[in-house]
Amino acid sequence: MSAQLKVDAYAGYKANQRPLAFSLGKKRLQIKRIVDQWHGPDHVYFKVLAEDANSYILRSSEADDQWELVFFKNGDYQGEVSPGMGQDASS
Repeated sequence: MSAQLKVDAYAGYKANQRPLAFSLGKKRLQIKRIVDQWHGPDHVYFKVLAEDANSYILRSSEADDQWELVFFKNGDYQGEVSPGMGQDASS
């Protein structure tokens, strides 16, 4: 996807521990819920529900501290929240 992505992330014991908000071009979106999270060989993936009721998958590169939007789904999220992942992104 070609839109410029900037992610504001919570940094606890390590950088980019979880995303809190992101900007696509000039549009800034708060993350309302982290639906799921998983680890790949060199990346951490976050499936999130944003304040616009759309679902996004954001990928964080652990090697170079870069974020990428890898998936977008328009519309209200109707799926199940994985155990432990239903927290509000801001808490």
